Amino acid sequence: MTMDYSKSGSVAGAKKAPKRHQELNQKGGAKNPFGSKDDKAALLARMKAAAEAKKQD
Repeated sequence: MTMDYSKSGSVAGAKKAPKRHQELNQKGGAKNPFGSKDDKAALLARMKAAAEAKKQD
């Protein structure tokens, strides 16, 4: 007895994709709006403050 593969059909696919969660720091969000870029001076100031705080501990 042979198997008739033409009658078997294919596996049913997914109906729809699951809902994705919203990232907290996604582009265009409240915390990371489009077109904003931190200036390098502010970054260096934060890094220096963090280094000083670590030195103090």
